Amino acid sequence: MTQREMAEACGVKPRTYQDYEYNKSYPTVAGLIFLADFFNVSTDYLLGRSNRREL
Repeated sequence: MTQREMAEACGVKPRTYQDYEYNKSYPTVAGLIFLADFFNVSTDYLLGRSNRREL
């Protein structure tokens, strides 16, 4: 998916999603949960607290 498509899926502006990818800002808790569900990974994986992708 493009950044624009991901931003739309997340309900944020494209620039906001780009900032997530470049570690300039971070999603809200609700946004983090959405991304974990979207990619079918744990929030711990997204936060770098685990190397295990699967739930």
